[in-house]
Amino acid sequence: MNRTRIAIVAVMLIVFSVPPVFAEDDPAKRMSDILMAAKENGNYQVSADEVNMWIRTKADDFIVLDVRPNPEEYKAGHIPGSVHIPFYAVLLPENMKKLPKDKKIILVCGTGQLENMPVVPLRMLGYDAYTMTFGYAAWIKGFIGGQAMKSIVGKAASRNYPVER
Repeated sequence: MNRTRIAIVAVMLIVFSVPPVFAEDDPAKRMSDILMAAKENGNYQVSADEVNMWIRTKADDFIVLDVRPNPEEYKAGHIPGSVHIPFYAVLLPENMKKLPKDKKIILVCGTGQLENMPVVPLRMLGYDAYTMTFGYAAWIKGFIGGQAMKSIVGKAASRNYPVER
């Protein structure tokens, strides 16, 4: 009986005194590292002008991934050569197979909000992922997403919401 208690105490001491072997696999730490490096990497953003230049010069080291959730929006108009996978389906195994690890992946949505959701997970998985600043609203004049942003910003200016300083 004493030997059993001694063995249990010894195992507990070993288990709790050994530093975590898998600390480098901690997802929160990996996400934090990616976010901490964002500033020095342009916040993982590219502009519509950059994407346009790459298309015009026929650069082949990137793909545009349109992540707008509604396929009808994509069918109504999209950046030339882009691939459509809704933001919520990007990480599905069948869609991950479509994404090259040897090219920049430029995520684009309507206004630049939803495209931010898959960028960190893609980077965690080893993809060179970026967002396009302000999304499709920065690409096409009069796009409904840009109009919605203008409307919201205009309303905010007249609401006088409190700001703490």
